[in-house]
Amino acid sequence: MTSSSGQLKRLKPLYQLAVNNILAVVAVPLAAAVVLKAAELGHEEILARARALPPAHLFLAAFVPAAAAVVYLMLRPRAVYMVDYACFRTSPNCRVPFATFLEHSRVWPGFEERSVRFMTRLLERSGLGEETCLPYAQHYIPPSRDLESSRAEAELIIFSAIDDLLAKTGISPQDIDILVVNCSLFAPTPSFTDMIINRYKLRKDVRNVHLSGMGCSAGLISVGLARNLLQVAPKGAHALVVSTETITPNYYMGQERAMLLPNCLFRMGGAAVLLSTNGAKARFRLARVVRTLTGAQDGAYHCVYQEEDGRGNVGINLSKDLMSIAGDALKANITAMGPLVLPASEQLLFALSFMARKVLSGRIKPYIPDFRTAFEHFCIHAGGRAVIDELQRSLTLSDEQVEASRMTLHRFGNTSSSSLWYELAYVEAKGRMRKGDRVWMIGFGSGFKCNSAAWECIRPAANADGPWATCIHRYPVDIPDVLKH
Repeated sequence: MTSSSGQLKRLKPLYQLAVNNILAVVAVPLAAAVVLKAAELGHEEILARARALPPAHLFLAAFVPAAAAVVYLMLRPRAVYMVDYACFRTSPNCRVPFATFLEHSRVWPGFEERSVRFMTRLLERSGLGEETCLPYAQHYIPPSRDLESSRAEAELIIFSAIDDLLAKTGISPQDIDILVVNCSLFAPTPSFTDMIINRYKLRKDVRNVHLSGMGCSAGLISVGLARNLLQVAPKGAHALVVSTETITPNYYMGQERAMLLPNCLFRMGGAAVLLSTNGAKARFRLARVVRTLTGAQDGAYHCVYQEEDGRGNVGINLSKDLMSIAGDALKANITAMGPLVLPASEQLLFALSFMARKVLSGRIKPYIPDFRTAFEHFCIHAGGRAVIDELQRSLTLSDEQVEASRMTLHRFGNTSSSSLWYELAYVEAKGRMRKGDRVWMIGFGSGFKCNSAAWECIRPAANADGPWATCIHRYPVDIPDVLKH
C-alpha cells in the first residue's frame, strides 16, 4: 500500500502537466496536421479552393469571428485592480498585556472571580500575544462605552489608515468616485461615509455606502460591492474601501461565558484599500469574489448573535456549534470557488471522486482539492486559534501557509474584517510576495457567512513600511500548544 501510494505521488506531477496543458496537447498535433496538409496541397491549390467558395461563405467566415470578438470585448466585465492598501498602525500606549487586562477585570466589581478565571484560560489558549491593543476608552476602570469615545476610536483608526493610503498612492481625495465602509456593531448618525466625506472634502457626487451588521467577513463584501460599482462608473474610476470594527461600545460587562470570548479576542484595527479599473499603477488584480450565505438555517443565523443577557448586558453570544457551522460554510464556499480557480487536473480528480462516491454509496473518502496548486499565499481570517486550525486541517495547508494568520492573531488579535489586510501585509513584509503570485483571502462572519477573494500580484511592495515595520524582524514567533486542563 505504501509503495503504491508513493508511486501515485510520483506520477501526480506528470498527470497535472498533461491535464493542465490538455489544449496544447490536442492543438499541437492538429496544427501540425493542418500545416502538413497545406504543404501537400500547395498555395495555388488552396487559393483555387478559396475562390471556388460562394462570396456569402467567405463573408461569414470573416464577419462572424470578428463580430463575436467585438461582442465579447464589449460585454466582459472590466478588470478591477488594487492600487494599494494601508493598515492602521497601533500605538504602544494602547497595548494591553494579559496581566493588565486581567488586573482591570479583577478591579472592576462587575466581573466575578469565576469570570476572570475563565477569561484567563481563554487568553492562555487564544494565540494572542502581549502587544495587542485596545482603544483608550477601554483602559479606564470601568471601561467607557459612551458615544463620544466610540466616535474617537473610529476616527483615529479610519483617518490614520486613509492618511497612510493617500500618502502611499499620491491620489487626491477629489479623485475618489466611490466610497464603501464596513463596521458591524457601531453605526452612528451621520454614518462613517459621511464622516469621511466631511473630513476629506470628497466630491458631492461620490457614491457612498456604509455596511453594518455584516460581521467579520464584511471586508470582502465591501470589495465585491466596490467592484460592482466600478463596472458602471467611468473607466479609470477609483473606489475607496475602509474596513474596521469599533470595540469601545461593545465591551461585554456581564457574566455569561459564551459572551465573554469577544472581550478576550477582539482588538482595535482597520484598513483602507484603493481599487480602480485603471491598472497603470496597480499592485494586485482582483480575480474572483465568492460569497456564501447560510443564514436560511436557524442554527447558522443564531451562532453569532447580539443579544442581552439576563441582567440586560448587551454582548455577542457565540454558539458552541460555531466551528461546525463555519466548516459547513467553508465547504460550500470552496465548492463554488474551486471551479473558478483550480487547474483542470484538480477539477478532474474532484469530479471523478464525486462520481465514485455516488456509485459506491459514499464508501470512499471524498477527494479534497489541493488549493495549493491554485494559490501561493493564504490569508485566513484571524478570528481565533480554532478557526485557523480548522482551515489548516480542511485545506491541508502547511504551517508556513497559515503563518500569516497565526502571527497576525498573535500581534494584533482579531481585528475583525481588517485582519486579512494585516495578513497580506505580513506576507509582503517578509518579502515572500512575487510578481504573478496568487492570494486567497477567506473571511467568516455572522449571518453566517463565508466569503473569499482571489488576487494576483502585479507589483510586490518595495519595502515593509506597513503595520509590521517595527516588529517583522521578531516574527514568526513560537506559539505554545494549547494547555490541557
